[in-house]
Amino acid sequence: MAEIKNENRNWYLFDAKEQILGRLATEVASSLRGKRKVSFRENLDNGDYVVVVNAEKIVLTGSKEENKRYYRHTGYLGNLQVTTLKEMRKEHPGEIIKHAVAGMLPKNKLRDQFLKRLKIYTGSKHPHQNVKFAE
Repeated sequence: MAEIKNENRNWYLFDAKEQILGRLATEVASSLRGKRKVSFRENLDNGDYVVVVNAEKIVLTGSKEENKRYYRHTGYLGNLQVTTLKEMRKEHPGEIIKHAVAGMLPKNKLRDQFLKRLKIYTGSKHPHQNVKFAE
């Protein structure tokens, strides 16, 4: 199997300020997979690095702010953990975007590789250099 080198990867910056969560997540997922590249192949990881800033300012439509819930289970009987979107926005605003993007990536071995190249920051500052603003 051919291997993709890191020299072919670009860095893209997405500003989440006043963006709708689902629409931003589809753009980020497409960039992580490299779907806009000519060399795109389903079975290879040839996507780009993605930096998302202002994660706390993401917008959700409708009544999702009050009704949306995130579930996780500890593995023990009766230990289902439920977190609302309001709680998640206060404690871990980047996890909202990460969860949405992860749901739009393929459910296979490549998903973890894609998510390693996703960098999410609250606020507008980030430590990465030579990042192009995504269209």
